[in-house]
Amino acid sequence: MFGKKKQPPIKSLIAQGTCIEGNLKFTDGLRVDGEVIGDIRANEGSASILVISESATVTGLIHADHVIINGRVKGPVHASELLELQPKAKIEGEVSYKALEMHQGAVIFGQLRPTAQAHQELEEKPVLKLAANNH
Repeated sequence: MFGKKKQPPIKSLIAQGTCIEGNLKFTDGLRVDGEVIGDIRANEGSASILVISESATVTGLIHADHVIINGRVKGPVHASELLELQPKAKIEGEVSYKALEMHQGAVIFGQLRPTAQAHQELEEKPVLKLAANNH
């Protein structure tokens, strides 16, 4: 996951006050402060990070390795590595992730589903046994 590797740089910005209609593909990192009506996908083959800021609105599918959301998304979200939902995140759609970090205040109107890869890794881990103090 990204904790072990260096995160890709954010090279592109959709500024607040900008509205893009159409599908986007990006490499490395993208930050959205404005509005996107269309799908946002990271190019396959290299690590990617997508930041949807507090002022941003996305209507469409989102697909990237590491997704950080603090704005509004209407559509499915797929984070193949890590999904971070900040306190002002509002998602209307199905969400799939390998790892999830959700802050108090974030809201999801839809289903949360771990990816098949995350589910498989969970099954491979040994069961943790805790010692209990019996008095």
